[in-house]
Amino acid sequence: TGVQTCALPILNGFHIELMNKIIGINGHVFLQGVERPLTDYKEVVARVEKVPGVTLAIPMVESAAGVSSQYNQSGALLRGIREEDIKRLPGIANNVRIGTLDGFEAGGGVAIGAKMAEQLSLRVGDTISLLTARGASTPFGVAPRLKAYPVVAIFQIGVSEFDGIFVYMPLAEAQAFLNKEDEASVIEAFVSNPDDMRSEE
Repeated sequence: TGVQTCALPILNGFHIELMNKIIGINGHVFLQGVERPLTDYKEVVARVEKVPGVTLAIPMVESAAGVSSQYNQSGALLRGIREEDIKRLPGIANNVRIGTLDGFEAGGGVAIGAKMAEQLSLRVGDTISLLTARGASTPFGVAPRLKAYPVVAIFQIGVSEFDGIFVYMPLAEAQAFLNKEDEASVIEAFVSNPDDMRSEE
């Protein structure tokens, strides 16, 4: 009994820490377009952020992608995000270990996790290649697209799976790379009290 009494607070503490890390990069609420692409995401974000209890709403483009360096290759989840938003995204902004997010949009580079950097033997300033199947449309179908980007920041969230899979790039660049002109895949909203998510009329 004594062991159980001691272990439960430890497990609860670990659970809370893990959830905080997950929520640090993923919002509490996800909004996506249903019948048409989410091209009015700027207006939707402005409306969502006025809802009482919402602290942050972030539009993103998301897609699976291949990543490679001259040393190795892997799979990734590519996220396009505005500079103003990645600097407010708790799990990333508070955990940049090397490099900087300053000039993220203008620089046209990417931020990757520490585990991915290790797997691909990459440092800040090195080049990472991204491959997507959602390239330009041709008479023969959609052609894959391969493009190289400089690594401008390396973050460490503390969850191995996250540090090894996420690649963040400027939203406009991701829209162009993924052939999603002026479109968001999702809007992720963060709230001040996730335990009280009652809908209001």
